[in-house]
Amino acid sequence: MSLQPKGLSEIPEQTARVARAAFPQGTLAIRVRDRLGEVFADEPFTAAFGMRGAPALLSLVSVLQYTENLTDRQAAQMAVRAIDWKYALGMELSDPGFDFSVLSKFRARLAGHGMERVVFDRLLEFCIGDGLITAGGKQRTDSTHVISAVRDLNRLELAGESVRAALGALAVAAPDWLAGAIDVGEFAHRYGPRVDSWRLPESKTKRDRLAVVYGQDAVTLLRAVHSAAAPAWLAELPAVELLRQMLVQTYYLCTDNRGREVIVRRDAQEHGVPPGRTRLASPYDPDARWAAKGDDLFWLGYKLHLTETCDAEAEAGGREAGTGPRPNLITDVHTTDATVPDVNTTAGIQQRLTEHEIAPGEHYLDSGYPSADLVAAAARDGITMVTPLLADQSRQARNQEGFDKAAFAVDWTARQVRCPAGQTSAHWNPVRQHGRDAIVVAIVAFGGRVCRPCEFQARWTASQRGRRMLTLRPKQLHETVTAARAEQETKTWKDKYALRSGVEATINQALDHTGIRHARYRSLPKVRLQHVFSATALNVIRLDAHWTGQPFNPARTSRLTQLSYQLAG
Repeated sequence: MSLQPKGLSEIPEQTARVARAAFPQGTLAIRVRDRLGEVFADEPFTAAFGMRGAPALLSLVSVLQYTENLTDRQAAQMAVRAIDWKYALGMELSDPGFDFSVLSKFRARLAGHGMERVVFDRLLEFCIGDGLITAGGKQRTDSTHVISAVRDLNRLELAGESVRAALGALAVAAPDWLAGAIDVGEFAHRYGPRVDSWRLPESKTKRDRLAVVYGQDAVTLLRAVHSAAAPAWLAELPAVELLRQMLVQTYYLCTDNRGREVIVRRDAQEHGVPPGRTRLASPYDPDARWAAKGDDLFWLGYKLHLTETCDAEAEAGGREAGTGPRPNLITDVHTTDATVPDVNTTAGIQQRLTEHEIAPGEHYLDSGYPSADLVAAAARDGITMVTPLLADQSRQARNQEGFDKAAFAVDWTARQVRCPAGQTSAHWNPVRQHGRDAIVVAIVAFGGRVCRPCEFQARWTASQRGRRMLTLRPKQLHETVTAARAEQETKTWKDKYALRSGVEATINQALDHTGIRHARYRSLPKVRLQHVFSATALNVIRLDAHWTGQPFNPARTSRLTQLSYQLAG
């Protein structure tokens, strides 16, 4: 098969004739080529590929690969033996295809040049031009965990495997230098097999001794790398830098009673541990992080945020309305490391939707996503964020007894706050808090003489001095938040917010079709590429269901339920 940059080549006459005869109703691959051929072009990839390779062809292969959740080897085989794939790729029936390793090199170049979103964005533009996605509609966002492609290691295994990974990288990059810098035989005895391939010592004393050995070997190796006799570029190897980070996070150097330098492993309780966003978990995936959600979900890896349209469901008033006039399509996909809070991604999602001129009129978000400032900022851009706001965190609100912040009346003109007993505040001090601009904080204190004999005192303060401090936001923001919190307690709002839950079905569909919750590759750029192609594949599947008039994952009704309907009728 030719790999010259020509875009998608013309479909050979014999291939077209055989494919039409074998599949008179067509297949997904055939319809993708017929309807979306213009999406796959070489020109957008020029900066990464120049005049070499066939990025348009390989991007189409990658999309088809994800629609069927295939490995690289399986995808290469499909390009040889599947007639509809040959049709989509414009190949002769006798074409032997390509080596599966080409796909890995293609992804590496895309990730290295930041081009993982090219095909997704072009498909998005096609859908916008076709009227399938419009601005001002309804869209919803949710996140899910993604498990990394590396093995879970405890702190002892991480230390040993980091030394092993660095030795492996140096043995390839500078074998002659390494042979003269260390005792290769001794290190090969300890670090030849994977650290987790043999059973660690059972006693704590032996494990502590082994941890010290790993630390000493790491120090020896790093000092050799940074010595004057070593090539300077050795220190720039990723595995060597990760070894240095592991050493800093896990050990520290000190002197014993005899003045000798010793290395000591850090105790998690005594010395603490690095924050989750910087703490290494594997020497083979520097971006994988440990995270937790709730009390029973812990994972090592990443976090995925998916945004999709949901106008069809809103118009039909039910989740099953995905078969309406327009399909629900993914409009944004964003992958972060596992420790990034969901709220930190919302502004970026809305900005990307705005750049594509498809900003939603209503944006449905999971509970706990936005802050009040973010809601107000989105409203200024014409986006209504439908999501539960963070509740009042005062003791009275948490315990649901006494007077929370909403029980106090604010007079913005007089710059006073009135308590439920009718007393006004003694102080009003505009300040700045947490470095935020244009934020006024009103600190309110009620006089002790008046409040001590008040019968409501125990309900609004626990202070022995009979005082209560309230922190208020600027007037417009305060009133917006107060009204939003009151509205979200109504049944009307709860029924409206139920539309958000449909995005969980999309995550489940992505899991079934593309295995989106398990990272195929290592490092954040490649995992992002995986998720972008997964989202593109899911959009293609939904578009195909829309073109053929078939509902995507139609609801199944058991025979027993059907019989009950017949008897009831």
